[in-house]
Amino acid sequence: MIAGRTTIDVSDLPTTTFGHRDLAWWGTIGFILIEGTTLVIVAMVYFYLRRNFAQWPPPRTAPPDLLPGILQVGVMALSWWPVALLDRAARRLDRGAVRRWLVVCTLFAIAFCVLRGFEFAGLNVRWSTNAYGSVNWAVLVTHATLILAEALEIIVITAVFFTPRVTERHFSDASDTAPYWYFLTGSWVLLAAMIYLVPRFWTSP
Repeated sequence: MIAGRTTIDVSDLPTTTFGHRDLAWWGTIGFILIEGTTLVIVAMVYFYLRRNFAQWPPPRTAPPDLLPGILQVGVMALSWWPVALLDRAARRLDRGAVRRWLVVCTLFAIAFCVLRGFEFAGLNVRWSTNAYGSVNWAVLVTHATLILAEALEIIVITAVFFTPRVTERHFSDASDTAPYWYFLTGSWVLLAAMIYLVPRFWTSP
């Protein structure tokens, strides 16, 4: 008590928190909202253009190859399991398990980047050919920036955990990877359905 003013002893409060109690977690959620808005906009442009064409894809334009898209969605779905295990390991401050699952997640992130290259090659249309080609490339490029950003982030976090300078704060950073990862991969499941299925099942008005 200082001059009649009430004070609170916070010495027993944790120095590291996880989930919604962590300020960085809210930053991640904010980033998800911003990037999610961008993906919604490109999806709206896709369907706007679709309604303005009598045939989709336009004549003499083949639909995207299915195999790269199926592989990408499948690999992304498989990645949810190690990310969940990474989140749990980080919350219990298990450095060995966090290292292990960070390496696995890094390999998945690299696989996403490689498969995205095959997806671009399998679009069967250049970005400059017509509006259909432009919007397909726009969707893949926009989402590819998220893949690249997450790959760089997970590589950096993994490198940090293989140094002697790891603190409890870094475990929270590893845990915060999970919500953005789920957003990154889950959003592509929806966008992939648009890119690969609409040209096959909604070919005419």
